[in-house]
Amino acid sequence: MARMARKTVVVTGGGSGIGAACARWLGREGANVVVADINPAKGQGVAAEIGSSARFAALDVRDEAAWQALLADLRAQGGVHGLVNAAGVAHVDDTLDRCTRAVWDFTMGVNLDGVFLGTKHAIAHMREGGGSIVNIASVLANTGAATAMAYCASKGGVWLLTRSAALHCARARYPIRVNTVHPGYIRTPMLDPYLAADPTLEQGLAACHPLGRLGRPEEVADLVLFLLSDDARFVNGASLAIDGGYLAE
Repeated sequence: MARMARKTVVVTGGGSGIGAACARWLGREGANVVVADINPAKGQGVAAEIGSSARFAALDVRDEAAWQALLADLRAQGGVHGLVNAAGVAHVDDTLDRCTRAVWDFTMGVNLDGVFLGTKHAIAHMREGGGSIVNIASVLANTGAATAMAYCASKGGVWLLTRSAALHCARARYPIRVNTVHPGYIRTPMLDPYLAADPTLEQGLAACHPLGRLGRPEEVADLVLFLLSDDARFVNGASLAIDGGYLAE
């Protein structure tokens, strides 16, 4: 039997990159997938690709009322059993002295506030029936980078928010697991413009990983699928790197 059969899972940022890969993999494993994205064209495209087991939901992850409405609707239709917080933004050349308040607020709003709101309200709907939440962090939550200050700060927040949420659910005896995944540099549409602008960038980023290449969204999706499934029923509050050895050095 498919690992996610009869389970409804929301994937934010589901219209592209890691989110889209997770949505596709979940659909393959029998889940009812809610492809949540701020971009209707991309989100609807992925949902259509998955087929009848998927639906698109327009969602700005910074909008608390939108989160509440989506999750209440899913609960009325049978509940929500999983959440992947994959929506994210990044700014390159974002040093402390160059980072504007607008960039800081936007980055925190999407990368951290969105994860907070999704995790908080999903737990409220999952605490009786149980579920699993996977938040996408980054290796830059662990190491930092001088040129991605706001991004690093937001992903570090995701890491510790996740651990706090996992402990809260465990101590409240909610049957909910909350974990983070920390990807290295993954070949996604977010990264593609920078690779196109600098022919030497891919080689430099690949060299950061002892395996000598960038990761693929599908490889991250494999790990996310494991964490959502009952195969990971004793994995909680974990921070799992999928980084080609980036953090081992």
